[in-house]
Amino acid sequence: MKLNEQRFLILTALAGGALHGYGLVAEIAELTDGRERPRPGALYHGLDKLTEQGLVHVDREAVVDGRLRRYYALTTEGRQRLATEANQRQTTAQLAIGRLGTV
Repeated sequence: MKLNEQRFLILTALAGGALHGYGLVAEIAELTDGRERPRPGALYHGLDKLTEQGLVHVDREAVVDGRLRRYYALTTEGRQRLATEANQRQTTAQLAIGRLGTV
């Protein structure tokens, strides 16, 4: 099953290392030059689905300022899935650019 844009961005953000929810929102905003900034509900829904699919796992938990932070990381399968998806998206983008004649 193809990843939707938000789940692709979550995996991309986690490719740099484990992050907690707020860190993921900030990393996704940085990766997209501020175009994407997932809302917490949508972010955690995506994380739950990626966890169910075995692409992400809870790496660790830490209490910071009295609040629990759960850090997420890619699994080996998640890393492989991200690589496959990124290659497919790159190929499709190159085809689009070629058809537009803007290469």
